[in-house]
Amino acid sequence: MDEQEYLELYRHSTAHVMAQAVKRIFPDAKLGIGPSITDGFYYDFDLSETLTPELFGRIEEEMAEIIASDYPFEREELSYDKAKDLFAEAGESYKLELLEGLKDETITIYRDGDFIDLCRGPHLESTGKIKAFKLLSVAGAYWKGDEQRPMLQRIYATAFPNKKEQRLHLAAIEEAKKRDHRKLGREMDLFSFHDEAPGVPFFHPLGVILYNTLLDFWRQVHRAEGYQEVMTPLILKDELWHRSGHWDHYKDHMYLSTVGEQGYAVKPMNCPGTLLLYKERQHSYREFPLKIAELGRVHRLELTGVLHGLFRVQSFVIDDAHIFCLPDQIKEEIEKVTELILSLYRTIGFEEYEIEISTRPDNSIGSDEDWELATRSLMEALDAKGIKYAISEGEGAFYGPKIDFHIKDCLKRTHQCGTIQLDFSMPERFELEYVGADGKKHRPVMIHRAAFGSIERFLAILLEHYGGILPLWLEIGRAHV
Repeated sequence: MDEQEYLELYRHSTAHVMAQAVKRIFPDAKLGIGPSITDGFYYDFDLSETLTPELFGRIEEEMAEIIASDYPFEREELSYDKAKDLFAEAGESYKLELLEGLKDETITIYRDGDFIDLCRGPHLESTGKIKAFKLLSVAGAYWKGDEQRPMLQRIYATAFPNKKEQRLHLAAIEEAKKRDHRKLGREMDLFSFHDEAPGVPFFHPLGVILYNTLLDFWRQVHRAEGYQEVMTPLILKDELWHRSGHWDHYKDHMYLSTVGEQGYAVKPMNCPGTLLLYKERQHSYREFPLKIAELGRVHRLELTGVLHGLFRVQSFVIDDAHIFCLPDQIKEEIEKVTELILSLYRTIGFEEYEIEISTRPDNSIGSDEDWELATRSLMEALDAKGIKYAISEGEGAFYGPKIDFHIKDCLKRTHQCGTIQLDFSMPERFELEYVGADGKKHRPVMIHRAAFGSIERFLAILLEHYGGILPLWLEIGRAHV
């Protein structure tokens, strides 16, 4: 077992102890789920009592008693019927619902002292192995993430194998609070949010100058690399989104409207507009690679509970670009885009990053052959540059595999920003063509890519990374009011 696996086991075991403590204090509480997460864990509860940070001390004291009792974590396999009877008698309706999806699997429970939970495990040897933990916050969370289901109360907590590591982590949390971009945005008079437009930032004069300074830098770099900038409409007819495939895969996150009998959608992506521009005239293979960029504003419908300052908004600009190329240009273009993205990060001050390739999801479009070629092309491009990467199975876009770039900030938090997506499907759906060297018509390959991703989100990352004390060139731009 490596260190990360042990931490997940440790934190999930601590989640059981927290749930056990909550059940002792509030016997009527119903249990949801309690997984480990980065740097800690959470557990969801359904109870009439409102959980507040003022109750954390009481819960932590009960947890300390459970840990001192050194209860062994005991694994037990049950038949579906026995497990159902057990949780029905305990009144655990959420566990009963989870059981419905486990009828064909081995069902296991874990006991420690007077507590029983439905769990695959594994766990620590006993509760006494837990050395350091801290409850951090409480938030609402819909059961199974479905806004039509009950709202549960989620307690977030942290846990470490020793108190020194926990002290360092808690100090980092306090530092993150000081760097919170929402706090800095107010103090620096950059932006604000208003109930009249939930999840949509209002940029103040200084914020606009900062925003435009970043975009000016982006434009300078991209012009030098041969990108041509375009602008496409914000609202387009709904049949376009059916044609692109977004309607079937993204409709729940789209703003929709009807004028007379015609349906429209506010664009959540820029790509279909670029495809229409491409079709405006005939293209020759001599033009390729054709690099079309758009700082396009998009709107995406989000649940209110997930909105978070500039990190998660409903309207934002993507530094999009779409490269149309020949099949034998794919590897070289992926290499060039990778270097461009990493160069932008280095210039701004992000030296550490992680890269992953996301493969074909279940709800994908396109042929097996195209997916295999696209995925292999991404891997070969990164291999050629000696770049290490992880594989994220099934997390690709519905139209193609992708490379995602995760930058690390000064607090060692990772943020997914840039992306490169290789797409054979959109050119087919939109019947894109070019005239090849043989005088015949062929389909181009399409590369979707963004360096910063959401400009709003990238500004939030910048503010928190630098604690509001921005690089000199950004400060100079912001100072010229």
